Amino acid sequence: MEYYLVISTIMLFAGIYGFITRRNLLAVLISIELILNSVDINFAVFNRYLFPEQLEGFFFTLFAIGVSACETAVAIAIIINIYRNIRNIQVKNLNELKEEEQSNGQLKIEN
Repeated sequence: MEYYLVISTIMLFAGIYGFITRRNLLAVLISIELILNSVDINFAVFNRYLFPEQLEGFFFTLFAIGVSACETAVAIAIIINIYRNIRNIQVKNLNELKEEEQSNGQLKIEN
């Protein structure tokens, strides 16, 4: 059990480090997936060692994997739309998607 928890902890901290330090949206998405996979490993391991006759942890892990697959599909679609608009997927360039404000408080939309 300890080995699984060590691997899960390493994956968790690698995901957190990648989420904080990366500037590319795809790298941030991969880091989030690392964090979710480490949590899934914890669910499966604790279910196996604490309640070996029951399968709730495994079912919750399968459900979490399905949800993360849907989340990844939506995130990749958003990233593709960002790339089509600004031709870049760096986090620092996302402020180019904001609308400019005029001096009287109304929004000015540029075409």
